[in-house]
Amino acid sequence: MSQKGSPASNHLAFTSGNELASSLTSKQYGRPLALGAVIQDAVDSGALIPLQNFMASKKSIYTKSWVPTPWQVMSWGLRQLGVSSTNSNDKLAVGNFVVLANVEAAAEAVMMQVSKTSDSLTSRIYSRSLFESTFANSLPDTTCPLSQNDMSILLTYLSRDKPVLSYSSNTIKFADPGTVPEEITTQDTTIANLRTLITTMQSQVDTLTSKIADLDRASRLCIAEKRLPQAKAHLRSKKLATATLESRTATLGQLEETFTAIETAADQVAVVEAMKASSGVLGDLHRQVGGVEGVEDVVEKLRAEMENVDEVGRVITEGNPAGVVDEGDVEEEFEALERGEREKREKEEAEKTAARLEELEGKVPEGVTTAESSKEIAMKDETESQDAGKDAAAAIPE
Repeated sequence: MSQKGSPASNHLAFTSGNELASSLTSKQYGRPLALGAVIQDAVDSGALIPLQNFMASKKSIYTKSWVPTPWQVMSWGLRQLGVSSTNSNDKLAVGNFVVLANVEAAAEAVMMQVSKTSDSLTSRIYSRSLFESTFANSLPDTTCPLSQNDMSILLTYLSRDKPVLSYSSNTIKFADPGTVPEEITTQDTTIANLRTLITTMQSQVDTLTSKIADLDRASRLCIAEKRLPQAKAHLRSKKLATATLESRTATLGQLEETFTAIETAADQVAVVEAMKASSGVLGDLHRQVGGVEGVEDVVEKLRAEMENVDEVGRVITEGNPAGVVDEGDVEEEFEALERGEREKREKEEAEKTAARLEELEGKVPEGVTTAESSKEIAMKDETESQDAGKDAAAAIPE
């Protein structure tokens, strides 16, 4: 909520009083009525919090007391009797109030942005000025940036009521997701100042690059228009800006190289800490299994128990011969199956031969005796019988 005509736009807090009532006055509806009662009701519900209480509280604003205050008890009793505790003339008291809904929305936007951009220890550290410039427009549906007063409210909320960060007068440090914020150290302050300096230098490089391009275009235009003194002046300024740009670029490169080294060192520290923690865990697990001697003892006992299981299995098998296959019985059954198949085949062949003889009795050619025809049929049947026997033998499983 920002007040019309105020020098600084405050989105997370506002000041009540006659100035607020005047700013809400319209030509169509006039001055708002019962504004004091509305603000009091919002304070009672927790939607508005007095700024002094918000900033001075040591406990989270979400810590609610179930024991009512004497004033709350008296107000409830008066309402039950039909008497309102609100001042009848609805005098709007002067005071500063924090809008909790706006604070929560801004905090949610900040945390979302940090989760997307902060992937290392150094990227979660900000100076106060870098924090303000980075998250100035974090409140949704607003065009004006957050004021310094808003930033103080937001930092108090994020450090005390969430909490997701710790901060000092000029350094802000976000905690790793799921961890408790740590105290600000001298190293954190140095990293924050270095990040701020790199950002400033980058801005200067961008500004100088744009200025050089503008001076180049201006000098070319002056030459085209035969304004030679102005063209020389622009070229002189361009040379100075180019020299400055080269110096700033070199400095920026050194700063970025230093920052990269710090990032690498910080990552190495995190890796070493993780290795230390892992070695401690491995040591605890090693002690739990009793060391190498304990493992060998367990393996030896396990091997002995497995041998006992095998021995029990052998005893059960010896006492239950039904589980043993007699190879002689298998051979006898195989020969019986083969003999039955052969007899069946011979019977079928005899039937086929008899049927052919009957068919040929009326079709014997002249000069060919029945005996010769029968002999020829018998030889043909013998050949087919041999082929069928080979096929049957191949079909019988071994």
